[in-house]
Amino acid sequence: MRHLQQFYIDGEWVEPSGTARLAVIDPCTEESLGEVALGNAHDADRAVAAAKRAFVSFSQTSVAERVALLESILEAYLKRYDEMAEVISREIGAPAKLSHDWQAALGKRHLEETLRTVERFPWQRMKGSTLVNHEPVGVAALITPWNWPINQIVCKVAPALAAGCTMVLKPSEVSPLNALLFAEIIDAAGVPKGVFNLVNGDGPTVGAVLAAHPDVDMVSFTGSTRAGVEIARLAAPTVKRVHQELGGKSANLLLDDADFDTAVAAGVRSCFGNSGQSCNAPTRMLVPAARHDEAVAIATRVAQTLRVGAADDPATGMGPVVSSVQFERVQRLIGVGIEEGATLAAGGLGRPEGLQRGYYVKPTVFANVNPSMTIAREEIFGPVLAIMPYRDEEDAIAIANDTPFGLAAYVQSADQAHARRVALRMRAGSVYVNYPAWDPGSPFGGYKQSGNGREYGEWGLEAFLEVKGVVGYGS
Repeated sequence: MRHLQQFYIDGEWVEPSGTARLAVIDPCTEESLGEVALGNAHDADRAVAAAKRAFVSFSQTSVAERVALLESILEAYLKRYDEMAEVISREIGAPAKLSHDWQAALGKRHLEETLRTVERFPWQRMKGSTLVNHEPVGVAALITPWNWPINQIVCKVAPALAAGCTMVLKPSEVSPLNALLFAEIIDAAGVPKGVFNLVNGDGPTVGAVLAAHPDVDMVSFTGSTRAGVEIARLAAPTVKRVHQELGGKSANLLLDDADFDTAVAAGVRSCFGNSGQSCNAPTRMLVPAARHDEAVAIATRVAQTLRVGAADDPATGMGPVVSSVQFERVQRLIGVGIEEGATLAAGGLGRPEGLQRGYYVKPTVFANVNPSMTIAREEIFGPVLAIMPYRDEEDAIAIANDTPFGLAAYVQSADQAHARRVALRMRAGSVYVNYPAWDPGSPFGGYKQSGNGREYGEWGLEAFLEVKGVVGYGS
């Protein structure tokens, strides 16, 4: 990649103002893929200034002009699709098939969904004699994570552009390569200068400057709850809009009439997908106490057949976690689960047999987990499943909702009407009934400490819009 140590500001690839560099580590080998520049406050200021200048004209473009721009970005994205999949696979360790079919694919699907949304969105409407008009919020700071990197970049950039906003992207410093590639795509698509700007850096420097910056009108952040709290604190003095998609500890409630062979196996695979590094992963499996041992046996069998290995090995079912920091966190929490008395049914501490190098974690299943245990309450962000018995349906719903998080929940039942009734009682922003297909137009975001606001589809577009009432417009 040509621009590892540059930033994209005001339509140009520019040199950073400082000398700080950070190695991007391949989690499969623990070797460097190259060094990226880390920005500072001056770089962030330059990017915000460019976005502010560009907003004057870009905010006045027509919806048709912005649609044409999104279509150009989609065309440029498709030309570099395979490259995007390969880059993501290398920098986060996602198996090649997962990276191609899901990681890179989600960028494409968000662009397509945004185009569909823009075409049917009610940009203006009359309410009596008042005109209700939707207008861009202004300069948006977009701060994105490493786990589904291009997914979270595009699900912010696409609606921000569609709304008429200008922006500064700070991707995760752990997986910045896909963002640099995306900036090249943006450049090739002919996005006007200053509309999209990218500065690499860490949260305490670039992220903090953007959150507090007086010329930033909105911060859209995806990441940990801890970081989300700090961003909200920094943003408060300027009363800017703060949109957050944060952590999760999602319950997967298997009702007594569920087909356990299918439901347990699918739940295990969903929990361990992307090496467990998904904020909405179903990490708490709730099962009737009388069927607990049956569920544990199925989950153990599935976990033990999951092949852990390098991202470029076609036989790999699960790759490594992303970094040494993440590896140590997961190991620590597995240890805590053992110490607190949960039954270790599969996996455990250390790397899988035969893998001495790389941040590989054993697919781990704990049984007999009670709601007070650390592994039932903290987001682990690794391939660790907690199986929890419940007495009856009311007890199950209470356990599912007994969490500071509320990003997602899952309900499995042979009776669809029954599953729907239970789904409506889940205190979560997204509830998935009987493992449905992914829907890019469904609202995504959480209750409680899982964040504020929603992304995807019309909700993602509305996040970047102000509502103006022109009273007397129709008189």
